[in-house]
Amino acid sequence: MKKVFSYVSIILAAAIIMTGCSRNSPKAVATTYLEAYYHMDYDAAKKVSTEETKSTLGMMQSLSANFYPDSMKKAAKAIKVNIKDVKEEGDKATVTYNTSVTPTDQTLHLVKQKGKWLVQWTKQDELKGAGGADTTGTEPEPTMGDSTTGGASTEPAPADTGAAK
Repeated sequence: MKKVFSYVSIILAAAIIMTGCSRNSPKAVATTYLEAYYHMDYDAAKKVSTEETKSTLGMMQSLSANFYPDSMKKAAKAIKVNIKDVKEEGDKATVTYNTSVTPTDQTLHLVKQKGKWLVQWTKQDELKGAGGADTTGTEPEPTMGDSTTGGASTEPAPADTGAAK
């Protein structure tokens, strides 16, 4: 009887651990996307994106290959992403985050398609500003430390900026 209880306890603990470490949660998908995006690894970001977002990332990938110096790409690898809050409502989620170079809160939208969470960066987000940044507020655009540009970057934010709603 003691062995049976031990086996059941081990299986239950493993199930809890595996559920808590899900790669298909809004937080995990947002972390994967944002780290890839800010590190300019657009192929990795596309893996957790909707088709429309993949298209936008493809355009950004082309631009970054031609216009961003290697020093900027190297500096981008040092950017840290901090997920502050995740709000899940059915098949939609909103993630509030900031980065080591942009301490103001920003939001990222996700949708669940065919049971999988994906980042949804729409054309409407793009119209709000550079890559979805809300240009009506006073928040600065994201910057990436780069000795050739004095730390500034024209790299757009992947979603809305502004305080959490």
